[in-house]
Amino acid sequence: MSKEFREFLRKVGSGTHTSKSLTRQEAEAATIMMLQGIATPAQIGAFMIAHRIKRPTSEELAGMLDAYKLMGAKLEPIASHKQVLVLGSPYDGRSKTAPVIPVTALVLATAGIPILMHGGDRMPTKEGLPFIEIWQALGLNWQNQTIEQVQSNLETQNLGFVYLPKHFPLAQGLVPYRDQIGKRPPFATLELMWSPYQGKQFIVSGFVHPPTETNIREAFAQHGITEFATVKGWEGSVDLPRSRTAIIGINHGDHFERLTLSARNYGFSSEDPAIADASEMATKILSALQAEPSEYLNSVLWNCGFYLWLYGLHDEINDAIAHAKEIINSGRALEKLKDLRA
Repeated sequence: MSKEFREFLRKVGSGTHTSKSLTRQEAEAATIMMLQGIATPAQIGAFMIAHRIKRPTSEELAGMLDAYKLMGAKLEPIASHKQVLVLGSPYDGRSKTAPVIPVTALVLATAGIPILMHGGDRMPTKEGLPFIEIWQALGLNWQNQTIEQVQSNLETQNLGFVYLPKHFPLAQGLVPYRDQIGKRPPFATLELMWSPYQGKQFIVSGFVHPPTETNIREAFAQHGITEFATVKGWEGSVDLPRSRTAIIGINHGDHFERLTLSARNYGFSSEDPAIADASEMATKILSALQAEPSEYLNSVLWNCGFYLWLYGLHDEINDAIAHAKEIINSGRALEKLKDLRA
């Protein structure tokens, strides 16, 4: 048993009236002890559930992010002046709505935007469809790549995927605790914020609850991260919905802007495509890449237009949507998928 970790546990788990938050340094130390297995399984499980009940502070999340940056996978800066667009979605996947971000990533990469994604396998307690299964169904075996191959793909193809079990096994070692405690621990928020990339980047973090977004913003500020966006997307992802107004926060330097977007204002209906299994999702994606009309394709165009605009390739979202259509209609996005398979 780690006596030092026990003190951290006592601090966060003492109850409503007497529990205290950890400092940034303490949160970093506690996270490292959990990642390295210095804390016992009993201590780790107790800490996760106590921290969830107490709710993490932005300072604690900043410390946890320190630990992930220290212990996690690392990608070196690419030989380009461009910002890498890092897409941070919940690792526990989707159970209601069809993911469009894999197609969005292909279109954006075709447009010359370097895209980095990260995630793992099906994860408790939601056990939703993860990105890795969709990529596998498309013929891309990201899970077998070395971190050097991920770096190469990001450099040469503008698209890389960091796979938690292979590239950050210490963090993967904490996944079984989610099933055992029956709840998502604060690490689920950390995964929305973490980026393995060491160079110039723009991080997009999905969220569900407004307090989570506030904590993300404040933790980023403590890390000096000033280029980021927060998206209240489908099921906490960075996929913009069509059935409701999309709530977005955009931060450049010391300026934060709140943005609300309705797909109806850009010619789309309010229908969000339903989830399907990985094989069916691959069929939907290939159909969209072949420009076959569908509601799924409409969601793809809506998201591609927004992210092309967000990255700064266009001044108007309508122009960005037209650009996305041109990329898909020309077949270049489908060729990008074929290049990645090769």
